Amino acid sequence: MKKIQLTSQILIAMILGLVAGSFFGERIAWIQLIGDLFLRGIQMAVVVMIMGAVIEAVGQLNPKELGKVGGKLAAWFVGGTLVSAAVGLLFAQWIRPGEGLSLTLSQNNLAAQTKIPSLHETILNFVPSNIMKAMSEGNMIQVIIFALFFGYALSLLSSQKEMTNLKESIHQFNQIIIEMIKQVMKLAPIGIFALLAGVTGKVGLQIILPLVKFLLTMGVATIVVFVGWLVLVGIYCQVSPILVLKKMWRMSLVAFTTTSSSITLPIEMEDQENKLGVSKRISGVAAPLAMAMNSNGLAIYLSIAVVTLSQIYNLQLSTGQLLQTIILSTLCTFGTVTVPGGGLVALAIVVPALGLPLESVALLAGVDWFSGMFRTLLNVDGDTFIAMLIAKDEKELDYRLLK
Repeated sequence: MKKIQLTSQILIAMILGLVAGSFFGERIAWIQLIGDLFLRGIQMAVVVMIMGAVIEAVGQLNPKELGKVGGKLAAWFVGGTLVSAAVGLLFAQWIRPGEGLSLTLSQNNLAAQTKIPSLHETILNFVPSNIMKAMSEGNMIQVIIFALFFGYALSLLSSQKEMTNLKESIHQFNQIIIEMIKQVMKLAPIGIFALLAGVTGKVGLQIILPLVKFLLTMGVATIVVFVGWLVLVGIYCQVSPILVLKKMWRMSLVAFTTTSSSITLPIEMEDQENKLGVSKRISGVAAPLAMAMNSNGLAIYLSIAVVTLSQIYNLQLSTGQLLQTIILSTLCTFGTVTVPGGGLVALAIVVPALGLPLESVALLAGVDWFSGMFRTLLNVDGDTFIAMLIAKDEKELDYRLLK
C-alpha cells in the first residue's frame, strides 16, 4: 500500500479537525492541549536550527572565490526578498483575509501587544546586546543578525585547518537539529487535527472563509512579484519577457507541483544554462546559494500570514511592528532549511516574535500545501531571474539561446 505523503496527511487532518470541532463543539476543546504540545516540540529547536543554518550557509562561502558575484547576489537576495515581503504585507492590508473570524488573545499575548516599541527602539532592537538573552527570549531577528556576523567571520578564517573542523562540527550539529524537527513533524497530522478541532469547537466553521481569502491573497501577491521580476529582466537583459516565460515553463511546473526547491534544483540549473543562456559559472554559484538563502515566496507567505492572524485576533499593527514583520520575514528566509513543513516552522518563529499566540499557526497549517505551491514557484523563478541579471551584468549571458 502506497504511503500517504505528509502534506496529504495534514490536509486530511485539517478536514477531520474541522468536522470533529463542528460536531462536538466546546466538548472537544480539551484536545487542543495535544496540539499545543506539538507546537512546543517545534519551538524548542527552531532557535538553534536557524542560528546553525545561517552560520553554516554563510560560513562556507569563500569571499575570494565569490568576489563581485557574491556581493551582487547578496544585494539581489536582500532587495528582492524585502520587496516581496512588503508586497505581501500591502496586499494583506488591502484584501484583509483575516476578516470574518474573530478570536481573543490570551492575557500573556495581550500584555505583549500593549508594549509596542517605537520605530527607533524597533531598529535598535535588531542588534543583540547579549546573544544568550536573545536566544532564551526567542528573539529571532537578533539571533539571525548574530549568526550572519558569526558566519561571515568564519568564512574569513576558512583557510585555517581548525576552521574546517569547526565547520564540519557545525554541519553535523545542524543535521541532528534537522532530524529532531523531522521527527516532530511526523506528528503534524495529530497536532493539526487537535489544534483545529479545538479552535473549531470554540468558533465554528466560520474559520474557512479566512483560509480561502488567505490563499487568494497569496496568489495575487505572487503574480504581482513574478510579473515585476519578469519585466525587470526583460528591460535590463533586453530580452522578450514572453520568451523568458516560455523557457521557464518546465522548471516552473516542477516547482509548482512538487512544492520542493531542492527537487527542482537540477532542472532549474539545466534550464538556466541550456535555455536561458546563463553561464555555468554563474548558475553553479547562484542556484544552490539562492535555494539556501533566497526565498521570495516564503517572505510573501510570512508577511501575509502575520497580517491575516493579526486581523483574526483584532490587532492593529503599529508602524514599528509592520517594519518588524518585513525585516523578520526577510531574515527568516536566510535561515530556511530543507525540512518537511518548512513554511510552518518559519511561521512558528515569526508569530511569537510579534506577540501572536503560537497556536495560531494551526489556523493556516491545513492550507500549507496549497500556499507551498505559490511559495516554491516564486522561490525557484525568483532565483532564476537573479541568475539572469547577474549573468547579464558579468557579460556571461548567451543571447544565442534567447532568440
